Amino acid sequence: MTKPIIPQIHFVDRPDVSETFADSVHGIIFDGQTMRIELCTTRMDQPQPQKEPTARQYPVCRLVLPPIAAIDLYNKLQQVLQALEKEGKITRNPPPPPPQTTVQ
Repeated sequence: MTKPIIPQIHFVDRPDVSETFADSVHGIIFDGQTMRIELCTTRMDQPQPQKEPTARQYPVCRLVLPPIAAIDLYNKLQQVLQALEKEGKITRNPPPPPPQTTVQ
């Protein structure tokens, strides 16, 4: 059996592609074939006297990835988070203690 030939892929930048700002992830769904990520941005409503501030969340991007790209995204995010942790920019929360079990 012959090994499949993996093409050599070269990145070609396209400066005309615009950036999309998102400040939250509204949801992630994996249906077995694709991972769908909905990114949102929050916009504050006009302040009203004597009322609590309100805001609205708007979707700005719906990203759909095949499993191989979702795994690649996961690995790259892990690398960034490890670098931020090493620089002291973020810290991990310790895992919660295991639940207490009682034997009767």
